[in-house]
Amino acid sequence: MAPWWNGSVALHGEKARTSLRAMENPYAPTHPEIRDAVRQLCLKFDGAYWRELDRERGYPTAFVKALTEAGWLSILIPEEYGGAGLGISAASAVLEEIHKAGCNAAACHAQMYIMGTVLRHGSKEQKERYLPKIATGELRLQAFGVTEPSSGTDTLSLRTTAVKKDNSTYVVNGQKVWTSRAEHSDLMLLLARTTPREQTKKKTDGLSVFLVDMRSALGKGLTIRPIRTMMNHNSTEVFFDNMEVSAENLIGEEGQGFRYILSGMNAERVLIASECIGDGKWFIERAVNYAKERKLFGRAIGQNQGVQYPIARAYTQIEAADLMVRKAAAMYEAGINAGAEANMAKMLASEASWAAAEMCVQTHGGFGFAEEYDVERKFREARLYTVAPISTNMILNFVAEHVLGLPRSY
Repeated sequence: MAPWWNGSVALHGEKARTSLRAMENPYAPTHPEIRDAVRQLCLKFDGAYWRELDRERGYPTAFVKALTEAGWLSILIPEEYGGAGLGISAASAVLEEIHKAGCNAAACHAQMYIMGTVLRHGSKEQKERYLPKIATGELRLQAFGVTEPSSGTDTLSLRTTAVKKDNSTYVVNGQKVWTSRAEHSDLMLLLARTTPREQTKKKTDGLSVFLVDMRSALGKGLTIRPIRTMMNHNSTEVFFDNMEVSAENLIGEEGQGFRYILSGMNAERVLIASECIGDGKWFIERAVNYAKERKLFGRAIGQNQGVQYPIARAYTQIEAADLMVRKAAAMYEAGINAGAEANMAKMLASEASWAAAEMCVQTHGGFGFAEEYDVERKFREARLYTVAPISTNMILNFVAEHVLGLPRSY
């Protein structure tokens, strides 16, 4: 299958039509042609497909393959490396539509934003070596090794070490947890300490980023163990026991890894927020349809204010959060520091999505717990994003300290 941008819609034409629509209505959904194409693809992966995977805790291989072949997962990779070369708003449109269709992009969304560290900080040789293969799907970059059992959100306290054995090799020891998709990825972006914390001038120094080829490392110092969770998220814990990594796989400068990781966090926040918006719209549509069709006491339950008010409230919350997501995406694409906006977008969107999930279950009553309605599955999936990839409390810490100028509270 040819990538979507090689089809009938030329990129410049799509951009021009989007700009025209924006002049008519600046709040109209962006990238309508992209949204239409993604919706058509998602029709092939209905609720039955996702329910079966959920029961078996399986990985949506066919779905990920279809997205990859259509070029959606390489939408942020520059054209010179085989991608579409579009901005974060286009990628957001893809992920929102996937979730709005009742599908789940968690199995593959990292392929979009993890490569950003290589793109921004990798050497010319690293970009040429990896990005074209990531764009085609020949290489899967889905695993992000940052969080550890002992450090949690305190990333600067991580204990995994990478010690130079010689000029060509680092030896890695330690453990990562909640490393999603490690069993379905060829490469891992790994953050490890290369200089002891007490020997650094700044607390943010001493951490480095490596691109680990897990295919060659598995069984040779690398062990992956799946973690069964309340939703089908393909998460794992990863152990490093004298695992060797070539010095050629160091991304950027040694000791600057924490800054490199942070530089990609804003994109991650915006993209995850877009998924939450899609989930919220799915919940609202399901609730509205059920409220119209379900009849009790001789009339549709949606005629009752006790049913329709929560649906209307969920809709207003999703619409408000969507505006913040768009603002964050626009600032990011314009090269403006969107740290606060990206974090607020993620918080507002995840909370609005979770509120919509609660409302949808309540609207369906007992049927909200029935597997065949898909509500309970999406309910479980939506809960994750109020906790990860960054907790609400850490977002509020950021806003309080860096936006409002309040004293650091942790």
